[in-house]
Amino acid sequence: MAETKSIGEKTRRSVLGDAHVDRSIAAKTAFDAPFQDLITVSAWEGLWSRPNWSKRDRSIVTIALLAALGHEEEVAMHVRATVNTGATEDDIREALMHVAIYAGVPAANTAFRIAKRTLAEMKAEQGGAST
Repeated sequence: MAETKSIGEKTRRSVLGDAHVDRSIAAKTAFDAPFQDLITVSAWEGLWSRPNWSKRDRSIVTIALLAALGHEEEVAMHVRATVNTGATEDDIREALMHVAIYAGVPAANTAFRIAKRTLAEMKAEQGGAST
């Protein structure tokens, strides 16, 4: 019998990709299972699945917020997710320019470094030139 995926898991997979979600599920333990379930229901089903904004819109806002808050690993993860959300390098740059003005140059500087590195890795994985 095939396992039925929730709306939240389907949305999470559509944004982050199957490989990322599969790794996350494989690493889930009894300790963090309630937390993982909370994220799936609240973030991926309750927020990312809403019809009001596109995945591209949500992606741009998410990158800006994560950068402003200094969540470096999450910035990289969501930059990678842009291949699935439709956000472009131009979108990422503009979001980080907003971070510089509204959250501070140091936060934007760090986020630009992370985004440049992540975009270069993505291009290298696809056999293209680096940024």
